[in-house]
Amino acid sequence: MDSAQYDVLIVGAGNAGLCAAMSALELGAKVGILEKAPKAQRGGNSTLTSHMRFAFNSVEDLAPLMDNPSEQLIKDMSDKLTGRPQADLWDEIMRATEGKSDEDLVLIHVRESYNTIRWLRSKGNSWVSNSSDPTAGDLIVMNGGGFGLQDNNFGFVERNGCIVHYDTSAFELIQDQNGKVIGVRALGPKGIINIYGKAVVLASGGFEGNPEMRARYLGAKWDTVKMRGVPYNTGEGLQMALDIGAMPYGSWSSCHASPQDMNRPTYSLPSSQSIGGREWNRYAYPFGILVNVNGERFVDEGEDIRAMTYAKMGRSILVQPQGVAFQIFDAKARKMGLLAAYGTASGDTKYTLEELAGSLGIDPLGLINTVTEFNAAIQPGSASLTPFKTDGLSTYGITPNKSNYAVSIEEPPFEGYAVCCGITFTFGGLMVEPQTAQVQHVAGRSIPGLYTAGEMLGGLWHWNYPSGSGMMSGATFGRIAGSSAAKAVLSS
Repeated sequence: MDSAQYDVLIVGAGNAGLCAAMSALELGAKVGILEKAPKAQRGGNSTLTSHMRFAFNSVEDLAPLMDNPSEQLIKDMSDKLTGRPQADLWDEIMRATEGKSDEDLVLIHVRESYNTIRWLRSKGNSWVSNSSDPTAGDLIVMNGGGFGLQDNNFGFVERNGCIVHYDTSAFELIQDQNGKVIGVRALGPKGIINIYGKAVVLASGGFEGNPEMRARYLGAKWDTVKMRGVPYNTGEGLQMALDIGAMPYGSWSSCHASPQDMNRPTYSLPSSQSIGGREWNRYAYPFGILVNVNGERFVDEGEDIRAMTYAKMGRSILVQPQGVAFQIFDAKARKMGLLAAYGTASGDTKYTLEELAGSLGIDPLGLINTVTEFNAAIQPGSASLTPFKTDGLSTYGITPNKSNYAVSIEEPPFEGYAVCCGITFTFGGLMVEPQTAQVQHVAGRSIPGLYTAGEMLGGLWHWNYPSGSGMMSGATFGRIAGSSAAKAVLSS
């Protein structure tokens, strides 16, 4: 049987895993990474995103992250959002999760977010002004998106001597007689292999790619949903940690689930991003209405800004008849550029609501009645269709009410797009000691030699989360896990 030996062995090469590798390498540790995917599809869900949500006091804090931004650009960004202080980021997280997030974890996440961004900048990453998604509420996004971030980070770890084992899937943790984790058993291209590490960092994602686990933990219908992410995160990392007594933590019955094009593929691959992958996200819903096949509204589309609701919106869609919903807009949305990402969306444009309903398979009378009722319920006020803050323009007297962005659906042509629930990642994970990201045992003590980060870290997200927070958490706690593992190894 083949084997290899490292100071720090990392399972998973997403954002969290690579941040763990970079921080361990900084301290002089010998680092190895196991990546389940082939090299052409490396990088995990992190390759499919575009931004991280972090605290910053003013737009001036963003300038060092960018390559020579102009004064006009800084001013334009400041006009949209002056800053996101740590207290505001804390409030966003707690608002999204209804106060259920572990406060000790959130404190570190918030406090270290900007420091982590600056650290990533020191590794050669950069950010650019966001002009591609008018619904996102991002001032800046990663240069090249998540794919660019991951590509750069792979280059950094490889240049610094880290070995990446591709097509290698870990399935069992190896412990010594004292219970210390000293490596993993994995299936590689040549069969079963033992790979040893004086410390192990688990960063192999959740169980969103496993239909059986989705049904077991998330419930009925979840085994049938499409994935917004990669197909490789099938829960082995979580299972092998639970097998040695790791304490499960967080919300195992909830996940990141957003509105996706009805005809999106079953999953996405990192390689699609390098060739300008087709956009399948359907995130303009706050600025229109959502109806089911009966033409009925079923959710408050404008409860909050999009960044605070999209990760739970998929759950509302999944329970509708046939698991499908339709985003309905009138001509105002198109004129304002809110549908820029809908060029290849599954839907239609018609000059009457009756024609649109017939084309999409919606009950025509139901849709017409819903739109008539909705328009009549809109309260006086001024609309501000911005993703950075709510406008308070609401409805009254209908169920459900719309809390913000209540703009009438009356100006033809009308547009409608079919959407389904798409899962990105699961929220349930492992309990860690927050300062070190060391995994905790059900017996109430740390598991020696074992750390975790990314989707596998439990306790932060419950039923919902603010956009970009998963990537930020992965980078922050990945950095902490790698550093903690390396310090423990090198000090001994």
